[in-house]
Amino acid sequence: MQPERVRERGRERGQGTHGGRTRGGPLRAFGLAEVYNPSMVPTLLPGDQLVVQYGAAVRPGDVVVLKHPFRQDLLIVKRAVRRRDGGWWVQGDNPFVENDSREFGVVPDELVVARAWVRVRPPRGVQRSVAGVLSWAVSAVRPVRAERSFSRRLRAR
Repeated sequence: MQPERVRERGRERGQGTHGGRTRGGPLRAFGLAEVYNPSMVPTLLPGDQLVVQYGAAVRPGDVVVLKHPFRQDLLIVKRAVRRRDGGWWVQGDNPFVENDSREFGVVPDELVVARAWVRVRPPRGVQRSVAGVLSWAVSAVRPVRAERSFSRRLRAR
């Protein structure tokens, strides 16, 4: 199975962070990422778009975009479960996909690229009415909340 992939949009190549802030003004600190694989199901589905903030502080339970530790040209999306020496233990929400810290260990802080804030689920077909558009908007645009109970659920497994 392929690793979870994320494609970044809205961030120019070579544009990095400096002191926790992204160069180029406050709007440059945000971007879009597209989810491709099912490791975060049911929270995120393939095709979902994420509004992400580069250089944001990460807390346990947050959904983050990071560079894969073995293939740093590949971006992946996972949940930051807990701090460990030297970085973050990350896992997907889908228990059947193990392309996460169970496979590659702790992820160094410098590989954590961004924190997800909002999920936008694309419409499934053409919306022909105002009610259809409103129904889609209510269900499709959701904040990506930090799941504080995630580490407790892991211990219970």
